Amino acid sequence: MLSLTRLIIILLACGLVRAVADSQNLQGIYALVKRRIPKHADVFSFSLIDGEPDAFVVSDAPRSGRGGGVHIECTTVSACARGLYTYLTQSGGVDIWWTGSRLNELPSRLPKVGKPIKGQAIVPYRYHFNTVTFDYTSAFWDFEQWELELDWLALRGVNLPLAWVGYEYILIETFREAGLSDGDISDFLSGPAFQAWNRFGNIQGSWGGSLPTAWVNDQFALQKRLLPRMVELGMMPVLPAFTGFVPRALAALYPNTSIVTGSQWSGFPATLTNDSFLEPSDALFSTLQASFLAKQRAAYGALSHVYTLDQYNENDPFSGAPEYLRSVAAGTFASLRAADPDAVWLMQGWLFFSSADFWTDERVAAYLGGVPGNDSMIVLDLYSEAAPQWNRTQSYYGKQWVWCELHGYGGNMGLEGNLDELTHGPLTALKSPGSSMKGIGLTMEGQEGNEIVYDILLDQAWSAAPLDISSYADSWVARRYLVKPLPKAALDAWKILSTAVYNNRDPSTQATIKSIYELAPALTGLTNRTGHHPTAVPYDTNTTVLPALKLLLKARAQHPALGAVPEFAYDVVDVARQLLSNRFIERYTTLVATYNDSSSTAETVTAAGAPLLALLADLDGLLYTNGNFLLSRWIADARKWAHGSASYGAYLEYNARNQVTLWGPGGEIDDYASKAWAGLVGTYYKPRWEAFVAYLADTKRTGNSYNATFMRQTMLALGEKWDNGTWGTGAGERWGVHGNTWSTVARVLHTWA
Repeated sequence: MLSLTRLIIILLACGLVRAVADSQNLQGIYALVKRRIPKHADVFSFSLIDGEPDAFVVSDAPRSGRGGGVHIECTTVSACARGLYTYLTQSGGVDIWWTGSRLNELPSRLPKVGKPIKGQAIVPYRYHFNTVTFDYTSAFWDFEQWELELDWLALRGVNLPLAWVGYEYILIETFREAGLSDGDISDFLSGPAFQAWNRFGNIQGSWGGSLPTAWVNDQFALQKRLLPRMVELGMMPVLPAFTGFVPRALAALYPNTSIVTGSQWSGFPATLTNDSFLEPSDALFSTLQASFLAKQRAAYGALSHVYTLDQYNENDPFSGAPEYLRSVAAGTFASLRAADPDAVWLMQGWLFFSSADFWTDERVAAYLGGVPGNDSMIVLDLYSEAAPQWNRTQSYYGKQWVWCELHGYGGNMGLEGNLDELTHGPLTALKSPGSSMKGIGLTMEGQEGNEIVYDILLDQAWSAAPLDISSYADSWVARRYLVKPLPKAALDAWKILSTAVYNNRDPSTQATIKSIYELAPALTGLTNRTGHHPTAVPYDTNTTVLPALKLLLKARAQHPALGAVPEFAYDVVDVARQLLSNRFIERYTTLVATYNDSSSTAETVTAAGAPLLALLADLDGLLYTNGNFLLSRWIADARKWAHGSASYGAYLEYNARNQVTLWGPGGEIDDYASKAWAGLVGTYYKPRWEAFVAYLADTKRTGNSYNATFMRQTMLALGEKWDNGTWGTGAGERWGVHGNTWSTVARVLHTWA
């Protein structure tokens, strides 16, 4: 029998070991505090405890001779981060945004917690990222930009982020080992702004030049910094796997392998699409999977067992036979488990919506049924807020799935949201009979504005009851704008926005609203579009956006310090931008009506077009006043990876330009990723509309009929020339911020209200 003394020593030792282990596990959270709240770095303490998953308790903690501190107990590292965030937002009144961290604005004398604050996630997975976000938003991010993003994610409780950066390095090494030449591999890979669709098997090869080795190496080095940071912040990164898409040359190298040709994608020429797909039933598939995962593990360590793998994203299978689909999934999963016995396959469920005609219930059941066990797969119900597929698939036939908000297609920037659905939809799905829902997440294609609709969903993941939208909006605005007392006008502005613009119940416009000035000019087809790239505006501008903008300016007049708050300035520019976008529709409608009037002349058409061009000039000037709305920043972010090489810099700039304009060598999906950015408006959209108005006037002058084909060719030629430009060398091309936000917005209101 142990003596009492020895037993006490053992217990103390166990406690010490646990304390040391906890300290090591929580070092990432302590580092976050030092990074974002350096003046209070010694005030916060954390400890891991046993208990319910993803739970935390925030309480006051005495500090010897130094006043009070804050202690956070948690059952996971992610819960500790969320507990910290809960204190910072609820007690401290500060937050971290895409535009920057304001956590350092925490009061010098920390507010008391009072009654301990308890919290727990309602789902085990809080997911973030769409595969295409890695191109539409973060294609050219450096570590500092990623650091802000990861802190934003960790504090909001995200624990399952997608981690695509550096994928090509591992893939190239895998293909080399298989015997493919560097030339064969280079012919397969796509440019930095288009890698997501190469990873999806939609496109192969590049336009504008081959993918440089320097890019591959730099992204690999970046991933080596990102993955440890994710892990120390309590996240399990979702890592890439071998998908089956291979260079065409593999068929000649392995003539007896089973390789099929994928479908054409979005009108791209055959040389750039119809990707080769190595069938998972072929032994070579398992060989390449094992090689890829082994190299990835050697490079980064055994950090995760969750792998992203999408084989049929907007790319129909070779056969629709249920047995074939089941065998593809079974072979794919077997290859994962052979390489990693604990592997979990994560896939985006977009295909079941976008290709619904192909993916009948029988085929969905067959494909998912090829994966044994329900815990071995996670399906992202990618567009849950508007086109959920979980309900038609009987909760994905028992597989784990995540309720996701897509919303932001192509990084488009129009104001829109459905806060009611975001606070009720996930709970309805979670409580539905037989639900296998295990997560809540964000899968927007691009992170561009509308931040409240993403914040509220991640916050809903920590509340078993629907969040009250009115009180949520008030507290969100109070910590976004920081000043005390916050003028009521600011709250009133957001009351309008949250109950109207962000309360869109129209099922045909559930996505960011695309501004028609961003589209190639035409006489028809621009207005009242619906679907996931809507141009129809589902609210009345005069009773929503306009009064909201006036109230924001009234708030600044009442409390001038608001003008120095970055998020306030951002919101004012954003709301003013939306006002101009909506006013453009009215002027466009007038132009078309004037042109279609048989009595109109070249002069009357030119006069009707003048307001459109004046509006675009004013819009460009408005956007130039805020650094978050600059094309030049996107280009500068791209060029910084060139390490001073002029040719490499030009290649990167072409990629950056082409994505937000023609999106393809021949405008295959032009304007899909359009943006309301200063410089893009002034040097691309405005010249297109100038050419359009001039052409309309010319047809009146000459008596020729309107030729839509000629107009499309004109726009393509303009786009090709613009894409090959070098920023800063043309007329009106400026770097950085220009002008004063407040005087510019005042002029906008005076002219366009």
